[in-house]
Parts: sequence; C-alpha cells; structure tokens
Amino acid sequence: MSLLLTIDTEPNFTPKQSLPDAERLISGSPAYKTWAQDASKGEKVLTGIWEATPGEHHSIKGTVYEFCHILSGVVEIDEKGGGTKTYRAGDSFVMKPGFVGVWRTIETVRKIYVCVYD
Repeated sequence: MSLLLTIDTEPNFTPKQSLPDAERLISGSPAYKTWAQDASKGEKVLTGIWEATPGEHHSIKGTVYEFCHILSGVVEIDEKGGGTKTYRAGDSFVMKPGFVGVWRTIETVRKIYVCVYD
C-alpha cells in the first residue's frame, strides 16, 4: 500500500449526502456532499472533498483542526468576535480548534478538507 495519496477533486463514486443540523441552520436550504477519500491515525485524520449549496449555518469546530482549500465557489466566514473573510477558488485557510462562527455559502462551494480530531 502506497503512503502517497492523490486527492481526486472530481471523484466518480457516490458521495455521502447530508443536511445541516436543524439547530445550526440559519438561512437557506444548504445541502452537503462528502467524498471521503482517506482516514488515518485510527480515524483521527480525515481527508476528502466536500461540497455545499448556498445557505448559512453556524460553524463550531470544538476540538477539530480543519484545513480547507477552495476548488470552486465562494464562501464568507464570520468569526465570532472577529471579522468576516471571503474565500474563493484557489484560497486556503485553517479553522483551529475552538473556532465558532457563521459559514455562508454564496456560490456552491467545493473544497478539499483535512480534519484532525483530538
């Protein structure tokens, strides 16, 4: 088994489909698709592709560290007690453990994610 993994940004397998938890939904009707591509360290490091349609929800990271690289679309992220940042295709960012804010998908977004769980 190779220890080198290429993330497929256009996966051809069926994604897991989901909706935001009702208590986190703020506005719109966002729908999510997740193409999980790797799990390591006993499921504590997850990698794949995630897509969301327009809408707004509360983002609460808890103890999770998440790296994101935007492949397409536009999002605005309002950090509680901080400012608002806009991310587009080509942008990368990290949401550190303890992050609390609002994730607003302006245009359907697709991203590469790497989540590290405590």
